[in-house]
Amino acid sequence: MIHPSQVVSIHPYFKVKPGKLDEVKALLEKFIASTSAEEANLYYDFTLNEDVLFCREAYVGAEGLLKHLDNVGSQLQELLKLAEVLRVEVHGATAELEKLKGPLAPLNPGWFVFQCGVNR
Repeated sequence: MIHPSQVVSIHPYFKVKPGKLDEVKALLEKFIASTSAEEANLYYDFTLNEDVLFCREAYVGAEGLLKHLDNVGSQLQELLKLAEVLRVEVHGATAELEKLKGPLAPLNPGWFVFQCGVNR
């Protein structure tokens, strides 16, 4: 079992540009196909509230998240033509967050430090 302190999650919110929702929805399948083979991925899904797209995702450690970002880089660039980033949150243990602060700095995320949790 993976202890919650070893998990890093990223929570990006995107505002879809007017008239681009169908293109964004079609692109989501590409993200899912690329991510489905990642061993460090714990969960990965998208939700939509009108024109706001949210990606709920978590990885084993900072390395898992960084590998994911490399893996979906081309899809992300395509998405950024269709939507703008509203905000990004990154959640995890201090040591894991420190590994991400440099690589994720351009996203200007909010950093949420793990305190405690349930381990099943």
